[in-house]
Amino acid sequence: MHATSERGHRLHCSRPSSRLPIYGLTDGKPCWHRNVETFRNSAKLKLMLTTRHTGAMLTSIKLPIVIRAEINLVLVVVTALGLLSRLYGINFPKAVVFDEVYYGQFVSLYTKQVFFIDESGPPLGHMILAFGAYLGGFDGNFIWNRIGAEYSSNVPVWSLRLIPALAGSLCVPLCYLLVVELGYSHLTALGAALLFLMENSLIVQSRFMLLESVLIFFLLLAVVSYLRFHNAQSGVKYMGLFTYFLLLGLAAVHTWQLIGDRALSNGVVLMQVVTRFLALVVLPLLLYLGFFYVHLNLLYRSGPHDQMMSSAFQASLEGGLARITQGQPLEVAYGSQVTLRSVSSKPIPCWLHSHKANYPIRYENGRGSSHQQQVTCYPFKDVNNWWIIKDPGRQDLVVSSPPRPVRHGDVVQLLHGMTSRLLNTHDVAAPMSPHAQEVSGYIDFNVSMPAQNLWKVDIANREAEQDVWKTILSEVRLIHINTSAVLKLSGSSLPEWGYRQLEVVGDKIYKGYQPSGVWNVEEHRYGRSLEQRERELELHSPTHIDINRNLTFIAKFLELQWKMLTVKHEDSEHKYSSSPLEWITMNTNIAYWLHPASNAQIHLIGNFVTWTLANLALAVYVLLFLSYLLRRRRKIEDIPEATWCQLLQAGVVCAGGWAVNYLPFFMMEKTLFLYHYLPALTFQILLIPVVLEHLHTHMLRCASLRRALHGVVLAGLSSVYLSFRTFSPLTYGQPELSAEQLASLRWRDSWDILFRRR
Repeated sequence: MHATSERGHRLHCSRPSSRLPIYGLTDGKPCWHRNVETFRNSAKLKLMLTTRHTGAMLTSIKLPIVIRAEINLVLVVVTALGLLSRLYGINFPKAVVFDEVYYGQFVSLYTKQVFFIDESGPPLGHMILAFGAYLGGFDGNFIWNRIGAEYSSNVPVWSLRLIPALAGSLCVPLCYLLVVELGYSHLTALGAALLFLMENSLIVQSRFMLLESVLIFFLLLAVVSYLRFHNAQSGVKYMGLFTYFLLLGLAAVHTWQLIGDRALSNGVVLMQVVTRFLALVVLPLLLYLGFFYVHLNLLYRSGPHDQMMSSAFQASLEGGLARITQGQPLEVAYGSQVTLRSVSSKPIPCWLHSHKANYPIRYENGRGSSHQQQVTCYPFKDVNNWWIIKDPGRQDLVVSSPPRPVRHGDVVQLLHGMTSRLLNTHDVAAPMSPHAQEVSGYIDFNVSMPAQNLWKVDIANREAEQDVWKTILSEVRLIHINTSAVLKLSGSSLPEWGYRQLEVVGDKIYKGYQPSGVWNVEEHRYGRSLEQRERELELHSPTHIDINRNLTFIAKFLELQWKMLTVKHEDSEHKYSSSPLEWITMNTNIAYWLHPASNAQIHLIGNFVTWTLANLALAVYVLLFLSYLLRRRRKIEDIPEATWCQLLQAGVVCAGGWAVNYLPFFMMEKTLFLYHYLPALTFQILLIPVVLEHLHTHMLRCASLRRALHGVVLAGLSSVYLSFRTFSPLTYGQPELSAEQLASLRWRDSWDILFRRR
């Protein structure tokens, strides 16, 4: 490679001398890079402009315009290889691959702008996948119900998988840059990029409509960006939050060091502290809010997850409850006909309900009941969910003109609309919760059991909603006058005699704010019928009077955050689920796709050699760290202070990145899979070249030992490549292997590799 400098000197870049070490060169850079830097600093492109004056000679004018071009050829090459390895044949297979059946549902909902909840993380990841669908013109019309289902012609397979593949491709150069920013040589960085490039599991996860590659891309980008910012001075799933906390800790240490640096002025220190705070706290918070703002504005239509949200949230969506509640009166008045929805969504959303069935005289355990009418919580909309708010001092059941609103602290009766029974509780044990009181529809059996049907209205959020009971907006506790018990959803289900509906009780020990004891009016009309038969017909009719009650963005955001944190779907055992202990040694795999008629298949299986080397590198690093730490405590400094700081920072980023992305899974009660380990594996892989350079530069003093290490490194890279090539048919799904070839790839008995014998 030749170039000519500004002064006409010819630069020549020769191959590195064989005497130069593979790791830890004198200036940390191979000779070709030094010459490129010389060319970069000296070569300038000058723009020569000529002007011609009438009758005058041409004059050349040299302007001080300088254009500098800096190209890292190694970075370009590894980026190109990353793109090739991840983008090659991503439209194969044209069938649903593993979790595409899960993410595809959200993409379709985004395309149709239908509201949904996914508790696994913020909406950015789903929006990125939906953007790929948008670029491909996907209309959202596909039934995501089966892994292996063939994609129809309207599904742009290449476009759906493009962005995850691009994210996975760009992770390769990011690994290179991260190692450079940690202060290691470009050759070491190249080793890190090659190891990441040939990791089969990361390739598989990048080539389909999945989110792990996007998550890893943003994790690496965040770390590289921060390190570059720090060095300049001298999301998608919630799992990324742990890496963010790691960065915050690293930034806190760096900031504390800056504060103690007397060489810096107070102004410079203040600027550094403010910049870090804005970049690492304020900006992420604004981005997080921004993602949800876009998410909630895009998904404005009623969807399958509506019932998990409050009535107010549902009413803000187009269709669904908004269509039912449109035109309802805002203020609850005496004579109002209402349905009362439990604010709690556990175990499932439900409405206060009664029907023409009584509690058994005796339960199976021998306890007796009041034998009065059952009151339950029913998880479906039904005419038996309607109740009438009655003034205890009057007999009329219609709304007066003008209406008399019900206020906080008022005492009311609740009359069941279809059976005319008053809501009642008394000192009789509830059927499934004997520590609480039974709630019933009162029937006068002429026994010594008087009616106790007075309830005080306690508006829990009255500071925001004044003191008037409002439809949808007010969260209300109903407190029994005689016993001070609170009307509450117990969470238990009744037996067959209760039609498996949910138990409602009176809780005398209720304290504070518990969603199970809070209710809100969802459907509401002003009652006008005096006779029972007319009233029953009225209860079946739609509501009226238009009132707008849209929630603010912050109110919807906070409610959605709470639901994402508290509402969990029931996890069930999966054929390919695994425990975190199985991940380290790759004692498990996942069959992502199987061809219906041949042996072609795709598996999530990593590069066995790389995983082994990564575990070994982590163990060596821990031993090195503990050894140096103990010896430094004894005032024995084996390495310079700068090298110790470099090794320490590499450990915080790489070993710390592995730990924060792996150890939390031991505390999670959810179905786990091998792909959950990939972010941790990414940081662990980076330790391999870091440990090798440190051993070469600071521990192996003998030339023969260094040459032996060179041989080990070459043998290791060759083994990584051979392992990558061996498992590539399971990574890319092609070419198809015979049954014997597939059997030979089962390196562990626990791996589930399927094949058909012909």
